[in-house]
Amino acid sequence: MAIRRWITAVATLAMGLTSAAVIASPAGAAGPRPNFQVPFPCNQTWNGNNDNSSAHVGWELDFNRGSTADADLGDTVVAAAAGKVVISAHQGSTNGYGNLVKIDHGGGWTTYYAHLRARSVSVGQQVAQGQKIGELGNTSKPGNNISPHLHFEVRTSDQAYPNNTQKAVFNGVTFPYPHANVTSKNTCSGGGNNNPYDAVEVCGDGYKVIDSAALGSAGTAYLLYNSANGNNCVTTIKSASVGTASAVSAFLEVQGSARKADTGSFEYYAGPVSAPAGNKCVKWGGSAGSSTYESGFEHCG
Repeated sequence: MAIRRWITAVATLAMGLTSAAVIASPAGAAGPRPNFQVPFPCNQTWNGNNDNSSAHVGWELDFNRGSTADADLGDTVVAAAAGKVVISAHQGSTNGYGNLVKIDHGGGWTTYYAHLRARSVSVGQQVAQGQKIGELGNTSKPGNNISPHLHFEVRTSDQAYPNNTQKAVFNGVTFPYPHANVTSKNTCSGGGNNNPYDAVEVCGDGYKVIDSAALGSAGTAYLLYNSANGNNCVTTIKSASVGTASAVSAFLEVQGSARKADTGSFEYYAGPVSAPAGNKCVKWGGSAGSSTYESGFEHCG
């Protein structure tokens, strides 16, 4: 079952109350952490490395994925989150960044994309999450010969460099330093505000969707069934305000039993709510934003 990311939640189930906390913003930062994604196109897997460079003084990451030194040269680099381009220039002899793009995401958060072969954006330009901003390269200061890679940083405005470099958090999960492979979920549904989770992933292996109900443009409630154990499962997947905590719920009521519900302020989905329902009818539904759905007793047997 996927791990849900939330900020504040009240999850009311038949057996009691559960809660969890989102990764906090660093002390002194002006705003909440944006929902950063891996800075490469959807479903690409890259190796992030923090421990193989003398240039690293904080939580910077170098990314590669090819089997040879030059295999990644020219690969597309995309914005980790929406924002405004505040630097798009070759740094010359100022530092070792070479072609650098810096994006201001608001709230004191910025990201750096260094050593680019080419830059696709200009200063002052607003960019969407997942938008191409350049191509992976090996540019640096004169005399500094490096192999192609993307040097990526997340910084905040609360402290001076290098103390303001922050651990990378992609899709709500802190990167497992010092090195690991990560698969991009950046705009996997074709837009900048898409949900990386689906109903089967939330409910778990063995479940299949047997019914669904649209909740306006805010999300969809899903009813799933697992033929191996006879359980039903309900989850509501958000399609608006994805990555930002907002009201969402899911419930399941097996005829003759108490209703189970998961209700709160969640970033991606409500649920999973599951229960055995062999040879019984179920009532199910959920809500997202101002839209609500509740079925009658159905799917009996």
